[in-house]
Amino acid sequence: MDNGYLVIVLHLILSVIAGGVIGLERTYHGRPAGFRTHTLVCAASTLLMLLVVFHKKMIPGMSMDLVRIDPTRMAQGIMTGIGFLGAGVIMKERLTIRGLTTAASIWMTAAIGIVIGLGFYFAAMAAIIVALVTLSLFRWIERVLPSFQYAGLSISTMSTDPMPEEKLGHLLEKHKINGVNTSYQLEEGGKVFRYQMVIRTRNVDAFRRLADTLRQMQEVREFSITPTGD
Repeated sequence: MDNGYLVIVLHLILSVIAGGVIGLERTYHGRPAGFRTHTLVCAASTLLMLLVVFHKKMIPGMSMDLVRIDPTRMAQGIMTGIGFLGAGVIMKERLTIRGLTTAASIWMTAAIGIVIGLGFYFAAMAAIIVALVTLSLFRWIERVLPSFQYAGLSISTMSTDPMPEEKLGHLLEKHKINGVNTSYQLEEGGKVFRYQMVIRTRNVDAFRRLADTLRQMQEVREFSITPTGD
């Protein structure tokens, strides 16, 4: 077998391994873009960059003086296409946006596929380690660090007997929760009045205690507390 073919197979095998390793981490955490998605993204990026590496074999007999190959333009095209795929995994649920980390991991996987396609194996291996450390170890660091936890809060009451905003403010303060970006809505033909806001606290258990309190309040018709995630 031609050594060129062996190199192509080696590049693709390494890209499948690299994409699969990163994708497994996403699959383990229940993300829709997981093992297969990341594997295909990395392998496709490598395959396209192989067109640049082996362009002489693609057009045998043609004078290379007439051909100008710019690997950066191929890389730019790949990353532009990956932008559309990354946007597809970002979802907005009311006040919560999910999928940003998965979109970033897809972008990183594409970049790894590009450098594997060009034969920069050390850079690819280093990037895999960086990606896995960021997705796993940094997740633990985020949980340990005393940082704010955010959630979207929605509360609906009957418009004939709405919960005063001052009472809602005191309720959040009692649970050591701050509320920002409050919006107000009338629904069901003016029968239901709804508060929507972003809430934050340094203790994620405060959301559970707030839910227990809201569940026991007579004037609360419906409510939802949706923590933000990656």
